[in-house]
Amino acid sequence: MHFRSFNLTLLFALAWAGNSRLPAATVATAEFNRKIRPVLEAYCYDCHGGGENRGGVALDAFNSGTNVIAGRDVWWRVLKNLQANLMPPAKKSQPTPAQKKLVVQWIKSAVFETAPQNPDPGRVTLRRLNRVEYQNTIRDLVGVEFDAPEIFPPEDTGKGFDNLSDVLTLSPMLLEKYVDAAEKIIGQAVPVPDDAAAKRSKPANETRFFPKPVPAGVADRRAYARELLGDFARRAFRRPVDQATTDRLVQLAESVYDQPGKTFQAGVAKAMVAVLASPRFIFREENTAPAGHEPYAFVDEYALASRLSYFLWSSMPDEELFRLADAGKLRKNLSAQLARMLADPRADALEKNFVGQWLQARDIETVPIEAPSVLAREQKIDPQLETTRQRFRELRNKPEATLTAAEKAELANLRATLHARRQLASADLTDDLRHAMRQETESVFAFILREDRSLLELLDSDYTFLNEPLARHYGITNVFGSEIRRVTLPPDSPRGGVLTEGTVLAVTANPTRTSPVKRGVFILDNILGTPPLPPPPNVPPLENSIANVNGRVPTLRETLAVHRENPLCASCHSQMDPIGLALENFNALGMWRVQEFGQPIDPSGQLITGETFADIRELKRVLVKNHAEDFYRTLTQKLLTYALGRSLDYYDVETVDQIVARIEKSGGKPSALLAGIVESAPFQKTRSPPKTAAAENAKEKL
Repeated sequence: MHFRSFNLTLLFALAWAGNSRLPAATVATAEFNRKIRPVLEAYCYDCHGGGENRGGVALDAFNSGTNVIAGRDVWWRVLKNLQANLMPPAKKSQPTPAQKKLVVQWIKSAVFETAPQNPDPGRVTLRRLNRVEYQNTIRDLVGVEFDAPEIFPPEDTGKGFDNLSDVLTLSPMLLEKYVDAAEKIIGQAVPVPDDAAAKRSKPANETRFFPKPVPAGVADRRAYARELLGDFARRAFRRPVDQATTDRLVQLAESVYDQPGKTFQAGVAKAMVAVLASPRFIFREENTAPAGHEPYAFVDEYALASRLSYFLWSSMPDEELFRLADAGKLRKNLSAQLARMLADPRADALEKNFVGQWLQARDIETVPIEAPSVLAREQKIDPQLETTRQRFRELRNKPEATLTAAEKAELANLRATLHARRQLASADLTDDLRHAMRQETESVFAFILREDRSLLELLDSDYTFLNEPLARHYGITNVFGSEIRRVTLPPDSPRGGVLTEGTVLAVTANPTRTSPVKRGVFILDNILGTPPLPPPPNVPPLENSIANVNGRVPTLRETLAVHRENPLCASCHSQMDPIGLALENFNALGMWRVQEFGQPIDPSGQLITGETFADIRELKRVLVKNHAEDFYRTLTQKLLTYALGRSLDYYDVETVDQIVARIEKSGGKPSALLAGIVESAPFQKTRSPPKTAAAENAKEKL
């Protein structure tokens, strides 16, 4: 479907095609006829009414009694396009801000039935620890650096993130790996001497797990085992443990250490293995506080502690969070705990894991880039190059004594020419350079977050974080040493902001060249929150669009222009191409360039919302000035998805809008974003108690 024709009126028409019943339909219909229909008539009926039926839809063919609830997904798209000022298209007459606000509020109240004072928090699904969370939790629980990515298979992703409950499935093979891992981890962490050794001396690491001497009496030994295992299970399960569970653990320990030749430590260690293999450790169990008369229940303080710690640290709660949860005071001290946790070194997990997925920064470690092919595009095509090579080989293979003076001079010149070309194509993304690029992106985000600077500095700033090799790669001078640190950029530098960092530039490129399409889609999705529709099937490769221009290799701008002549392609490419082409001065290695195949690069363009720009510098300024709200909303949606571990739905719109308003009021501060998330209904509450059959079975099975 063409983007231009997929405008507000078409979306409204589609939304009226449902068959289910609308609660309070009479009220919604009356409000629609009185307030909403006049907006459609003024700005939409020229294409979808009065005999016009673009896209096969005529609005005047629909009556006011038609149901709208079945079209919630479509209304959600209407809302997104209105909030992003994409609809109606820029070339059409535009409704006033008040009229747009009226339509937005009608969608939220009549169609979504949102309650601003008590938003729907959505569902909570039993959620498994992903590999990073498992690894960090083991580190903080028993002090073992366990390489989970090496042992466990890669996670699936949803909405760009690998911590969403819907994709964190548990296969029989993975369950076996969890059991094996539990045995290895406890075997490495917990000292288990044999009976004779236990009588002679205390192992080096025993004090951490066995702080008191092992009692001699049966009852005292049982009490000591209960004390140790109760505390271990409390921390591993991230909440107090019931007596029945502790009893089973103690019985398991006794069944081992009562055997001849087995020690007390061996029995306790065996029970610890059972704890780490338990679904109650592998999954994040959540309970609710008493709901009272409220329609939605708060999650209890232990669940809130886990939500905080896995959001900010990708790990289990620490003793401070446990202490506050035990006292029922965590929810009352959220602001202080948020500040404390962000100041903790473990908060670098948020920078690495969220930024690594939102901006795809962690993909820089493995993205394939063929440097010689990339750099060859920046050299002026030499039709005589192969002839030059052949002549060089011919002269080089002659015995030196037979060469004339002229041939010797010619050979020297040919050698210098070919060497210069090789030198030009010698740059590459080494492992160290890739790592520095990832550090740059993470460091910029961390600096803005920890210093509570404007989030708009993620789009445009006069600084970045570099070391000497990365600065040299970017063509920036006077940066020395291998340490990544903040560098103030020259006044005319095109760098500054995540869009011009090597991570984004490389992961949005093809192996042999830049990709304006990938870069445009990346910005639309991750910065502006308006990803284009999926491409139609059987679209020919971009390279097939044009063979040559006046006997030369065409630029990507020329190739894309021909590609857009296909009506199936034009609608989406009108969104993507101008943004992606603005980054054409950066090659697939993230290096600056001014020409390709001998032709000057033209980075100018016009956004679908109407603004024009000359280059990436101006585009960044346009985004900051005119699209700050779009960026705040997109970043909020991405971070809220990451924090909740689930996809957002239409009922989350009110929560997102409230957080965006809070960010705007603060002047774009990250503190407003983070506080808005942890204080939000979806983070604090649940639609219904999350007890499930799977959770109850997990308890029974330990």
